[in-house]
Amino acid sequence: MTENPPAAEPTAEELRARIVTTQPHTARIWNYWLGGKDNYEVDRAAGDQIRQLHPGIGEYARADRLFLGRAVRHLVTEVGIRQFLDIGTGLPTADNTHEVAQRYAPDARIVYVDNDPLVLAHARALLTSTEEGRTDYLDEDLRNVDTILEHAAKTLDFTQPVGLMLLGVVIFIGDEEDPYGLVRRLTDALPSGSHLVLSHTVTHPAMPDVDEAVKFWNEHGTPKLTQRAPEDVARFFDGLDLLEPGVVSCSRWRPEHTNGAEPEEVAMFGGVARKA
Repeated sequence: MTENPPAAEPTAEELRARIVTTQPHTARIWNYWLGGKDNYEVDRAAGDQIRQLHPGIGEYARADRLFLGRAVRHLVTEVGIRQFLDIGTGLPTADNTHEVAQRYAPDARIVYVDNDPLVLAHARALLTSTEEGRTDYLDEDLRNVDTILEHAAKTLDFTQPVGLMLLGVVIFIGDEEDPYGLVRRLTDALPSGSHLVLSHTVTHPAMPDVDEAVKFWNEHGTPKLTQRAPEDVARFFDGLDLLEPGVVSCSRWRPEHTNGAEPEEVAMFGGVARKA
């Protein structure tokens, strides 16, 4: 079941007024690359142009989604976590956090957080739950840590370990906004045994076309992206115990069915770490 809707839910008219269809948006382009239908012509055009600049960009979206599934499954089946705070949810697609978690633990609880009105509109219909578990959705910005934690506490028990999911969302926090401090404030609020799952687009000398794609995006799309080097992505896990294999290409984090071959590296890096 779904519980604890925001106190003042926007009306359908208010949601429509917030959805800008004349400018490409990252959540809708991501949805397009994943084969979804929740996007507009402006998003598809921008997505195709970015793919021309960097033909492998669609693999990032797929690698990030598969990374989410493997990380959540590990936390549920190997660690025993039964509750997740997923910030920067994005448009619902196959194997969302609650679907993976509740597949292995039907009583799992999940709180989704995003500030995209299109995501909110779809969340009402698609982010459902098993009878034993619960899901909740909060229309909020990652920067508003206190509000997120206050609302999430209505569904999650912060005396028990939590899986904090920050997939492809910290890239929207500029260096001047103290992204490391934001992540630290979130992890500081979680109890021992909680885990951080984070992924981030990287700038890498071996992938110069990624920089061109991000430059194009920042000139034409919204919201703007901040690339970081792999070692800067690793800083988000400072003070936590990184699980093997550390901060790596999402395609190489505990991959399955590889037949002994290492998966191709993508410029989306991620990691999972435990709070002691």
